[in-house]
Amino acid sequence: MNFRYSDYSIEELRSEIGRLKEKAQKAEQLGNVSEVAVNERKMQVALAYTMNPGDFSKDTIYQLKMEPGLKFKVDYINGVFAWGHRVNLLDEMYEKQEAIPISLLGDEISSADKKV
Repeated sequence: MNFRYSDYSIEELRSEIGRLKEKAQKAEQLGNVSEVAVNERKMQVALAYTMNPGDFSKDTIYQLKMEPGLKFKVDYINGVFAWGHRVNLLDEMYEKQEAIPISLLGDEISSADKKV
């Protein structure tokens, strides 16, 4: 029986995150790079459900946790996903809008009143 992460309790989410971390480590030991990536992404989505979306705001730029040098400008929050655009080291915004789990957002860099 499949459950959605939104149906999980915090304890169940933490248990699931631990299980996925274990699976990713085993896959890494076996050299299965794609399985590592899949489990890490699932882990980030599960982790997002343990966070408060209200802690993040639109028109704000955040550091991306797993991608040094890249930032993310949030256009809006929908559930546990932030929709927006990546910003590179030269402060150039990517054209393509994308959604990322809020668990990938790091420290706040600037708000709408500051230059992008």
